[in-house]
Amino acid sequence: MTTKTLNTTATGLGFLPAVFAVVLGLGIMTLTGHVQASALHDAAHDVRHASGFPCH
Repeated sequence: MTTKTLNTTATGLGFLPAVFAVVLGLGIMTLTGHVQASALHDAAHDVRHASGFPCH
């Protein structure tokens, strides 16, 4: 029996993390651009309390 080993490299997938980061960043900027400032403050405030981080 003969075993054949194939050497493969992932050269074509190096751009996927960068594309994901760009899409995620644009999505966050778009969402936060359409939300009122008080809603963003309240969301950050609630996350701080939920994680046990004091904010007052």
